[in-house]
Amino acid sequence: MLRQNKLAACGLVFIIFSIILATLGYLIMPDDTPLANNMSVQLSVKHPGASYTVLRIRKPDKVDTVSLINKMLFGQPNAYREVPIKSYRFKADSIYIDEYIGDEDAPEKHAYNIFEVFTGKKTSYKNDSISYIKPGGVQMAVTSGEAIYKRIRDEIVNKQISRHTYYLGSDIYGRDVLSRIILGARVSLAVGFLAVMISLFIGVLIGAAAGYFGGWVDAALSWLMNILWSLPALLLVIAISFALGKGLWQIFVAVGLSMWVEVARLVRGQVMAVKKMEYVEAARALGYTNRRIIFKHILPNISGPVLVIAASNFASAILLESGLSFLGFGAQPPMPTWGGMIKEHYGYIVMDAAYLAIIPGLAIMLTVFAFNVLTTGLRDAFDIKSQNIRV
Repeated sequence: MLRQNKLAACGLVFIIFSIILATLGYLIMPDDTPLANNMSVQLSVKHPGASYTVLRIRKPDKVDTVSLINKMLFGQPNAYREVPIKSYRFKADSIYIDEYIGDEDAPEKHAYNIFEVFTGKKTSYKNDSISYIKPGGVQMAVTSGEAIYKRIRDEIVNKQISRHTYYLGSDIYGRDVLSRIILGARVSLAVGFLAVMISLFIGVLIGAAAGYFGGWVDAALSWLMNILWSLPALLLVIAISFALGKGLWQIFVAVGLSMWVEVARLVRGQVMAVKKMEYVEAARALGYTNRRIIFKHILPNISGPVLVIAASNFASAILLESGLSFLGFGAQPPMPTWGGMIKEHYGYIVMDAAYLAIIPGLAIMLTVFAFNVLTTGLRDAFDIKSQNIRV
């Protein structure tokens, strides 16, 4: 049983945990903007755990709040411009800030109208009355004075001045590394899943046909498999990517088309062994069609080995996707991928910010290791070498 293999069980738990993180995505990410691409150049290359105060100034353009499902899938566009600050103070209808521009640089002093910070819109003054538009689009006209100033100040302090902590640090563009790691997990797992599905669909069909029919069908398909088997996987994926173009869906197809040969070889061998069993001969004697024999009697009895090869190919697909992203053939920036994050920051390994490349490298290593130990556990559970064929 799989649960008797503690290492494989831990790998399965890690994979399930990664899938949950990737599925929730923007709902749990510190930076929930699309593609986790909220940049703050002043806060670039900050170490894990660094924390800064940020003033959020509302943008003048209206940004709608998306639904929960849309946010989970695509993120929430940022309605604010974020300015890191060291200190702030209010005076009448203005907020004075010391803008953070670096640890060793003196802060820059700026002043903003509190109504523009709160609403993103200009205010108009007339006969001691102030007109402004609330974030919801409601026109407000109030008498100027300390009461209205205090109310707006309180709104800014409570909702627009916050502490931002970079739990895994920030990258060279000031983006949150933790958010991009979580979103990168979604990309890697999606590529692995769809590539494995494509490879299983093609590999099972071709392998079953070669193993069941034999003869010239087996010879022709085996020749094709041997030709593709001789090509390095990464070079084959790059060649297919060149033909299809750069992009995320192209990676799904390219990786899937490069991995079906291993599935087909396994299925071919299993089918050649199983088709000699008595129950297959009985099915032929009863006049069952070849299609029914293959899909109803043979393939269900070799599902164990196929499941093992699928888990193994999942790890290979993640490595291939990371390698392609590192070489620039995978998903294109600003979409976060683990391989792309390493490419952007590998030069920092010899500097004081090696974590920028090490963290996504560890994510790749742990995920691939989890799938590898799960493959070992599945192999032991199904006992491929001596499994009993079910009738």
